[in-house]
Parts: sequence; C-alpha cells; structure tokens
Amino acid sequence: MSCDTPPPTVESALLGNILVLTLNNPPVNALGVEIRRALQAAIESANDNPAVAAILLVGAGRHFCGGADIREFGKTPLAPTLPEVVQRIEASAKPVVAAIQGVALGGGLELALAAHYRLAVGGARLGLPEVLLGLLPGAGGTQRLPRLIGAKAALELMLSARQLSAEEALKWGLVDRLGDSADALAEGLAYTRQLLAEHAGPRRTRDAQALSEQSVQRQAIASARQRATEKSRGLLSPLLIIQAVEAALDQPFEDGLREERRLFQECLASAQRAGLVHAFFAEREVLKAPETRAAAPRAIALVGVVGGGTMGAGIAVAALDAGLQVTLIERDQPALDRGRSNVERVYDTLIDKGRLTLADKAATLARFSASTDYQALAQADLVIEAVFEDMTAKLAVFAELDRVCKAGAVLASNTSYLDINAIAQSISRPADVIGLHFFSPANIMKLLEIVVPAKVAADVVASAFDLAKKLGKVPVRAGVCDGFIGNRILAVYRQAVDAMMEDGASPYQIDEALRDFGYPMGPFQVADLAGGDIGWATRQRKAATRDPRARYVQIADRLCERGWFGQKTGRGYYRYVQGSRSASQDPEVLAIIDAERARAGITPRSFSQPEIIRRYMAAMINEGANVVHEGIALRPLDVDITFIHGYGFPRYRGGPLKYADQYGLPRVLADIREFAEADPLFWQPSPLLVELVERGADFDSLNHLD
Repeated sequence: MSCDTPPPTVESALLGNILVLTLNNPPVNALGVEIRRALQAAIESANDNPAVAAILLVGAGRHFCGGADIREFGKTPLAPTLPEVVQRIEASAKPVVAAIQGVALGGGLELALAAHYRLAVGGARLGLPEVLLGLLPGAGGTQRLPRLIGAKAALELMLSARQLSAEEALKWGLVDRLGDSADALAEGLAYTRQLLAEHAGPRRTRDAQALSEQSVQRQAIASARQRATEKSRGLLSPLLIIQAVEAALDQPFEDGLREERRLFQECLASAQRAGLVHAFFAEREVLKAPETRAAAPRAIALVGVVGGGTMGAGIAVAALDAGLQVTLIERDQPALDRGRSNVERVYDTLIDKGRLTLADKAATLARFSASTDYQALAQADLVIEAVFEDMTAKLAVFAELDRVCKAGAVLASNTSYLDINAIAQSISRPADVIGLHFFSPANIMKLLEIVVPAKVAADVVASAFDLAKKLGKVPVRAGVCDGFIGNRILAVYRQAVDAMMEDGASPYQIDEALRDFGYPMGPFQVADLAGGDIGWATRQRKAATRDPRARYVQIADRLCERGWFGQKTGRGYYRYVQGSRSASQDPEVLAIIDAERARAGITPRSFSQPEIIRRYMAAMINEGANVVHEGIALRPLDVDITFIHGYGFPRYRGGPLKYADQYGLPRVLADIREFAEADPLFWQPSPLLVELVERGADFDSLNHLD
C-alpha cells in the first residue's frame, strides 16, 4: 500500500438518531481485517449508545462491498473473522439496514444478509460468486440465503455465480425495497426513518421461513446435486455448497453454521481453491505488459478483416459485437459472398435460438460492409489478415495493405505459427505490424495471443491490448517463435501423446485419461475438431528442418493420406455419424496404429492413466518452462492463462505451471529424467526447470514484472 493511500476504515456519522457506518476501502470496500475490526467495534458501540436508534450500512464510492479480501485466503485468519462480524450485526438489538449501490458480492452480500433490512438502488448487482474461486460462502451465506429465498433460488445463485440486478433481487426477495434514486445514502436514510416511524425492530434472516416446505426443498436439493454431478465434473465446491444448503434444511441454525465453516475450510485447504485463485489473479496480471505502461493505444473505430473463412468471419463478428465498424475483404465475388454468408450465419443461429431479433441483426450489420477491392480499407484504423496459413499468401496481403492503408493504421496477422518478424520486414512500416492470434471460433473463444515482433511500436502493442478489452478477450503477450506460446507447447506435448499411442496406448484411452484429468476433450478429439489437415500442413512445412535423429510418429499422416481429417470429413481418429458430432471409436484406426507399430518395430506395452498424465504434463511443463526461459512468455502465468482460455486446461488446476508447482518441481524433473532414459533427445530438461529445482524455487516466484 502506498504511503499516500489512507488506511481502510469504517467512517461513523450520527445523523439524528441513525448511525451511518460507511465502509471505506477502495476500490470495492473489501472486508479486510481493518474493516472487520472497525465494523465490529462500531456495531458494539452503537448498541451501547442510547442516542442511536438504528444503524445504516453503506459503502464509500461506487460500491457497497465487493466481498472478502482474497489475498487473506490461505493465511492464518486474523480476528475478528467475517463470520463473527456478520453474527454480531445480526445479533444487534437495534435495527440494521444495508443500503446497496454498485456491487454486494460474496462476503459483501453475506454482510447485507445479516442486516435486518436491505435496500438496493438502480444498477446494483448482488451475488455469491465464491464457486468461481473453488470456495463456498463461508460467513453464513449458505444458511441465511436458503432461509430467506428457498433452497432452489439460493442454489441457483450460488452454483451459477450469477449477479442479480436490483430489480431481480427485489423479485427474488433478496432485498426489501428499491431506491427511487441512485443515492444509496439518501435512500437508506429515508428507508431507515420510515422503519423507525413504524417501530420496526430487528428482523433476523436466520428466522426467515422459506425452507418450511420440506419436500419441495429436498427436491430442489436433489435436482441441484444431479445437475452439479453432470455439469461440474471434478469440481469440489459445487457439491459442498449443496451439502451446506442441505444442512440449512436439516439442522438448527448454529449447527448449520458450524457445518458451513467445516466445509469452507475443506474448500480453503484444497488444491482447487489455490488453482482457481491463481487463475483469478493471473487473468488480471496478463493485462500488464511493458508496452501498455509505456504508451497509450491508438484510436480504433474501423476494422478491416482480410479473409472471410471461418476464422475471418468469426473475427468480423467479434468486432461487430464490440460495436466497431467492419469491412471484409475477399479475393473474388464468390469468396466474398461466402464470407458475408459466414458472418450472417452466426447471427441467424442466434435468432433461431431466440437470443437475437431480426432488428438487432439488421442494426449490427448496418456497421458491416464487404468488398473485393483493398481500397475499401483506406480509412481503416486496424486491419487483421486472416487468410490461409501460408507465408506467400500472407506476404501478398501485407503488400496490398502497405499500399492502401493510411499512415498509423495497425496491420495485424492472425497467423498461428508463422514468423511475424518476416511479415513486418516485408513492408515499409514494420513498426505498425503485430500478430493477433485468435482462437476458433473467434467470436466465442476468449484467448487472444498478442504476438510482439522486434520492430513494433509500443503504442501498437497497447492498441492490441485495448482491442482485446473491447472484444471481451483475455490477451496474452507472446514473443515470436514457431507457434508462439500455445501452439509451440502444443506441438511438443502432441509428440509425447503420439509416442504413447505408438508405444501401446490407444487414442481413446489417452482421451479418457485427459478428460478424467479435467479437460473437456482429449487431444485426439481436439485434433478431429480442429481438422487434421492443418497439422498435416504444418508437419510438411517443417519436414525439411526436422532433426533426423528425432522420433517421428507417422500415424496421423496415414489418416490424412486417406482424407480422414476429423469431424468435417466424418472420420479422423473417431467416426462421426453424418449430421452429428457424436464420436465412436474406429477399429480401422486401431488397425492402422497396429500396422505402424509393426513398421516401426515397436512391441506395444500397456499404459496406466497416471502414467499417461505424467508424460503428458511433463512434456507440457518442460516446454512451458522453455517458453518462459526464452522470453516468449513474460511470466509463467502467461502460459497458464494461454492454456486455460485457449486449450481447455482445467481452470481449477490453475494452468500447467501452477499445476507443476503443486505437483512439485523436483518430481517433474525426476519424471523427465526417467523418461529420458528411453528418449534422451526429446526429454531434455528445460534449463529454467533445472535452475528452479536447484535453488528450491517455483514458477510462482517468477510471476511478477519488475
């Protein structure tokens, strides 16, 4: 904390006979220990003061309270704890009113639930999002909320992490009144005066009766448990939240609080909580790059997209959804018609699902134009090239952009692998060139790799980060190398996967092991979804420079030679029923694998699921360490966020390098050295991994920029 920043405090002001307690801990009035101590002392003092008839809780600035101080999680708790403060508020002999503006989230909402009356003003948002951090509400939320609004609504709020508007909160019974103005203090004072005039005394949430219909509540709990088992596979906290709400139904209030606390501590001690909290903070840290501190972004209102295929159309939709004006360029009229159709199809699908109206589509497409003439990009602020992954094709596009685009326009390539430095050097303005690697479908996937070439201007990088914010993307800064962060690491662990397949593990066993680890799909399912032809083209491009000593598994090539490119052709590693994405195992693929094993002289052996995970993760972690060591990623957390948002890595594990810290870097290194006995060329330990193990450090120690 800066010496210029005033310490967190609870400001106290007696207005008539109403004591106003204002939480003041910018920016969201988090409930750190200083706030808890001051609040508890103020409540106790108010109850002893005959001049105080009622207490009004408000938040300073724009928010009521954003919840607990996450930085305290996992540390020795300091008294008073939040549950103690909340219980003291509810036990107050004088009525306590909470007037909510901005957010009342997590512990902030639990604080409001302990108040005897609640008011919210327009724009307020209320929720209990602890499940996103691998936790459950631990200050009475699982006990008070069901008693107030019933088990079904309480579980929906806690398991979805939804944030209710003020109007929804009133409808749900979470607040008692809506303010007529946005002034929470004025509205709260007026409401408190009305309550005093009506001689309204304390009304404790713990005594609310929304759980009285036992059979209805049990049915709601059983339904929630079934859904959580199906949809939250592998996650700890959703099932524990349900267990805590069940305790609210079955046990007296004080016993329920003790059960909630026990379950909260179980969550707090879990690796999942550590992984999810790491991901939460890492998503904020990735926004910090040297260039964003050094320069302001350029203004971007008009975006050009060159290429109207699946990726280009998705990028165009993402920009349109952000309110930008978009011009699409294609090589000829038939391609342009297909590109326009690709864009419109996204909106038509939303209309079919009832999530968009025809008027909305028309209003959006009013900002969309398409042309076969590059001159249409003359006034574009940013142009994103999204043509086929071929250097010759991309250089031709950039030559045209160099010719027609205005001075100061940002020129970006959506390449997945190719050398951005070579693209930048090919034109007269390399300082304006940057890589923007979107992930498919580009209008849905959150990750945006911002690839920074050697001669790019700082304000171009800042512009890319600013664009990511407008598009609702999670940006990760990457250096230039083949595949950047994500695809470079993917290429390495895919080699490990392919080697396991050739050595005896079936693709279906490997996929199952990775799904059990927490991935939504296994690597062979992903390959079928992406299309085998893309990887085949990359392997052919690299064939001339491949180390002849390196092991090369040819199974994927055999499938591609047959035209089995995955879902789009109906066959890949799996068979796909026409018109369906449901996959079934393919005996012919297993026969091809057996033939390749015989050709390579390999006697297949069995693999256990734990060994599959050990090899998969060792390869991923080792190459992730190399990427950090070489400066391709600024920090280990950049690797973690890349894989969480771009590759389906289970968020609750925190990312591959956070997982490595929890698994233990000495164990990772020992695994690599064990595997190197059979293939020392592939399994070469990263210098960074060796260094960290030697000095007893971990990846997290490298996660903050100077």
